[in-house]
Amino acid sequence: MSEQLYLHAARALARAVLIAAGASRAAAEATAEALVAADADGIASHGLSRLPAYADQIRSGKVKGQAEPTLEWTSVSTLRVDAREGLAFPAIAAGLDAAAGRIAESGIVAVSVFASHHAGVMGHHVEQMAERGLASLAFSNSPQAIAPWGGQAGVFGTNPIAFATPRKDAAPLVIDASLSKVARGKIMVAAQRGNPIPDDWALDAQGNPTTDPKAALAGTMLPIGDAKGAALVLMVEILAAALTGGQFGFEAASFFTAEGPSPAIGHLFLVMDPVRLGGPDYLVRLERLLGAILGQDGTRLPGERRLKARAVSEAEGITIPADLLEDLQRRSAA
Repeated sequence: MSEQLYLHAARALARAVLIAAGASRAAAEATAEALVAADADGIASHGLSRLPAYADQIRSGKVKGQAEPTLEWTSVSTLRVDAREGLAFPAIAAGLDAAAGRIAESGIVAVSVFASHHAGVMGHHVEQMAERGLASLAFSNSPQAIAPWGGQAGVFGTNPIAFATPRKDAAPLVIDASLSKVARGKIMVAAQRGNPIPDDWALDAQGNPTTDPKAALAGTMLPIGDAKGAALVLMVEILAAALTGGQFGFEAASFFTAEGPSPAIGHLFLVMDPVRLGGPDYLVRLERLLGAILGQDGTRLPGERRLKARAVSEAEGITIPADLLEDLQRRSAA
C-alpha cells in the first residue's frame, strides 16, 4: 500500500519529524527540502525513506541536530566548512552560497566540507549553482561499502560524483552518478520493502553474488567499470576525505543506524565561472555539443527523466509507502 502527498505537505511532515527529534529549525528546513526534492525527482532511495534513520541518529546524538556550520576562508578561492557533526545540507548550502558570493573575485572556488553526514542527491547541490550561472563539480565519500579491486573487505563508500552547468534557454544539465553499480540507498529501500535485487549489484559477506538485499548490505557493493571503477572510487576518496579532513569510508560509522560516533565524512565542491574559463560564447558552444548528441536518433541528455518526474510530482505529489507515512506521522507528533 502507498499514499500520495503533495510536496508542501511532505516538506512540512519532514520538518516536523526532524524538529521533534531535536534538529534546529534551520537544519530541519534545509534537510526536509532536500529529501522531498529527491522523492520528487523519483530518487526514493535518497528521499523520505532516509528520514527515520536521520531522526534516530539525531535523538541518539550521533548527528548533532543543533550544530551550526562554521566557515573559514583559507585563501581568496579556498573555503573550509566544518559541519560540526551535524546534518550535511545546511553546511553544504552555507559553503556554496559563500562560494557564489566570492566567484566574481576569483573565478573559481574550492569548497571542502568535513565532519559531515549523508549529502543526499549530489546533483541537487550543483544544480542550484547552475541556476546561478555557475558550473560545478561535487565529490563525496561515504561509509565503507566497496572493497578494493581484488579484495573482499569494504574500504570505500559508494562515493558519488556530480556535475552541473547552466544552459542557454534551458534547464541546467546535471550529471549525477554513484561509483557503485547502484546507489546503496536502492538496496536499503529493497530491504525495507522485502524486494530482491539483481545479482550483479553486490556481493554477500563471503564475496558471492546475491539477490538478497539484506545479505548485500552485510557484504560489499560492486563498482562501476570493474577495476577502472575501483580506481575512480579511490580518486574520490582522496578528494572528498583525504583532501578535506573528513573520515575515510572504513573509519566512518553507518548512515543507517543510531549507534556509534558521527560518520564525519567529507565533501568537495569546485565552483567555476564558465564565462571566465570558457569565454563569452561558452553557452553557445555548449549547445553545439548537446545538439550533436540530440541530433542522433535514440539519444537523450542526462537528467531528462528526472525533470519529467519532477514536473509530475509538482502537480500530483509524491508516492510513499503507507507504513513509512504512518511512522513519520507518529514521529512528527512525538
